[in-house]
Amino acid sequence: MKKILIICLTLLSYKGNSQDKRGYIVSLNEQAPTFTIPLNENEIFDLEKHKGKVIMIQFTASWCSVCMKEMPFIEQEIWQEHQTNNEFVLIGLAKDTEKRPQAEEQIQFMIDRTGVSYPIVRDVHSEIFHLFAEKNAGVTRNIIIDQNGKIAFLTRLFERIEFDEMKSVINDLLSK
Repeated sequence: MKKILIICLTLLSYKGNSQDKRGYIVSLNEQAPTFTIPLNENEIFDLEKHKGKVIMIQFTASWCSVCMKEMPFIEQEIWQEHQTNNEFVLIGLAKDTEKRPQAEEQIQFMIDRTGVSYPIVRDVHSEIFHLFAEKNAGVTRNIIIDQNGKIAFLTRLFERIEFDEMKSVINDLLSK
């Protein structure tokens, strides 16, 4: 009986830990890698300049069916709630690779198909993605960065329980 209990507890701790590596090369509570990325011809997103805010980075791609499923939830339950809050930033980064480019056409496809209004830009050659995750790791994944620039939450794929946990982390950070 004791052996069965130990096995069950081990499996539960493994399955229930939504913050395991899952292809990430960063960890919770460590300083997020800094980066800049053009939002358009006139504007550059600089992670360092947003320190003091809660930042959500969504890695996505037009070929990712799970991304397409998750994006409307991000739009309705996170972006619509917090888009006017100057203490919150959300940016979608389209994972661009040689085999699966994410140019303007693919990004517009995602926006049209999902109805999202938050900014999504091309992560050329997945350079920013590779600061956070292994080269061949997949999307969808979200990274929540706290006001001190530390990683507060990591997601992989779209699971409702984990998504709700992420929303709770965002709300808790914004209430500080």
